Amino acid sequence: MTADARGERADECTVVSNRGPLSFRFDAAGALEAVPGGGGLVSSLQPLLAGSGATWVSVAMGAADRAAVDEGRMVGDGMTLLPVVVDDATYRAAYDVVANTTLWYCHHHLFDLPRRPRFDRYWREAWEGYRRYNQAVGDAVADNAPDGSAVLVQDYHFSLLGRILAERRPDLRTVHFCHIPFADPNMLRVLPDAAAAELLAGLAGYGACGFHARRWEDGFRACYADAALAALAGTSTAPRTFVSPLSPDHESLTAEAAGAECERAAATLRAQTGGRRMVLRVDRVEPSKNIVRGMLAFEELLLAYPEWRDKVVHVALVYPSRQGLADYLALGAEVAHTAERINHVWRTPTWTPIALHVEDDRARSLAALTMADVLLVNPVRDGLNLVAKEGALLNRADGVLVLSREAGAWEELAGAALGVNPFDVSGTADALHRALSMDAAERRRRAADLRALVLARDASDWLDDQLRAAVAPSA
Repeated sequence: MTADARGERADECTVVSNRGPLSFRFDAAGALEAVPGGGGLVSSLQPLLAGSGATWVSVAMGAADRAAVDEGRMVGDGMTLLPVVVDDATYRAAYDVVANTTLWYCHHHLFDLPRRPRFDRYWREAWEGYRRYNQAVGDAVADNAPDGSAVLVQDYHFSLLGRILAERRPDLRTVHFCHIPFADPNMLRVLPDAAAAELLAGLAGYGACGFHARRWEDGFRACYADAALAALAGTSTAPRTFVSPLSPDHESLTAEAAGAECERAAATLRAQTGGRRMVLRVDRVEPSKNIVRGMLAFEELLLAYPEWRDKVVHVALVYPSRQGLADYLALGAEVAHTAERINHVWRTPTWTPIALHVEDDRARSLAALTMADVLLVNPVRDGLNLVAKEGALLNRADGVLVLSREAGAWEELAGAALGVNPFDVSGTADALHRALSMDAAERRRRAADLRALVLARDASDWLDDQLRAAVAPSA
C-alpha cells in the first residue's frame, strides 16, 4: 500500500497502547519537560502515523503526564493524542501486578510453579484494577472513535478491551496485536478460572488478533480449542487471526546509525575492545532475555576453546527495565555479579572479557550493532526480538547472528542465523565458537541473506496488515 493510501485509511484510525508517543517528567526546577515515548512499539508506529490525523489513545503514566493533560500539552505530531487518566493505585495494579507480573510471566512460560504465582485476595483486587484500567480505556475509545472506524489495540495490557468495545461499539473494526508470545493451554490454565475465562472472552471480542509468529498464533487458537478453557470462557470459537512480523524502519534506522553520534560511540567501543573480536548483546534486563546464561556460555567458550582468550570481548549492553519490580532488580544484580565474577576469573592486565554497560545509550547500541562480529540473541521465549533484525540490517562487519529458536524472529531468519537452544549453555558456547571461526565467504553469505530477509518487509507492511485485518467482530 502506498503512503497516500495508508493516510486515507489511517486518518480515522484509532491506535491504543499503554505508552503513547509523548510523555512528560518534572525537571530539577519542577517544570514539565516533554520526552518522546519509550519502547519499540512507539518508535515503530509513530513515524507511520505522524501527520495522518489518526487518534492515539494511551494511559497518562504518573503525575507529570496527568499535569500535562490538565495543561493541554499532550499534542501530537499530526495526530490526536488522547491520554486516559487513571489513578495511581489502579495503574499500578493493572500494570505491575497483572500485566507485568502475571500475564507477562504466563505468556513467556516463566512462572516458578512450585513457588509462584500465588493468587490471593491481594491479586484478586489487582485484577479488579486491571478490569477498571481496560474499562477506562474502552470508554475513551467508545466515546471518541468515528463510526465504523478501525481500532488497532496493541499488546497484552488490553486483553479485556475487545469485549468492552464489542458491547459498546459493535460498529468498530477492532484488531488486537500481541507483541509477546501467547501461552500454551497448560500454562493459561494456571490462571484463576474466572480470570482465564474473562481474558479469553475479552480477546474473542476483537474482530481479529495478530501475532509476530505462527507459533504464537497456534498457541492462541489452541487455548480456545482446549476443552477446559473453552468451558470456562463459554466459547470454543477463536476470533480471526493473522501473522505479521514487525520489521524496523529501514531508512530512518540506517540514517541514524550513520550519524555522527553513532560514529563517536563506535570509536569508543573500538578503543574499549582493543581491536579484538566482539560478541554483542543488546537487551533490556528482564527475565525472558536470558542474559546470565549468555554470559555463562561466553565463559564456557573461553574454557572449552582457549584460543579465544584475549582475542574476543563480550560487549553486553543491557539497560534497566521495570525497576519497580523486585524480580527485575534482583536480575539486574545477578547480571552485574555474573559479569564481575567472570572478569575476576579471566581478566588479564590488558584484557577484560566482559564489557558490561547498564545505561540506556541508543547511539552506543546502534554503533555496536554495526560492528559486531557475532550478535547473540538467546531469549528463553520472545514474541519477536527486533534487535535480531536491527543487527542484520545495520551490521557492516559480516556479523553472524546466533539466535534462539524460541524467538519469534526465528521463523523468518532461520535460514541465515545459527540457531541455539537457549537453555543449553554448552550448545550456545559451541555456536559462538562456530560463529567466530566461520570463514569469510560463509559470513558474507549469511550476512547478505539476513539483510535480504529483513529488507523484504518494513514497519509499514505490519501496519497495513493490521488495517487489512480490521473487521467488526460480527462480520
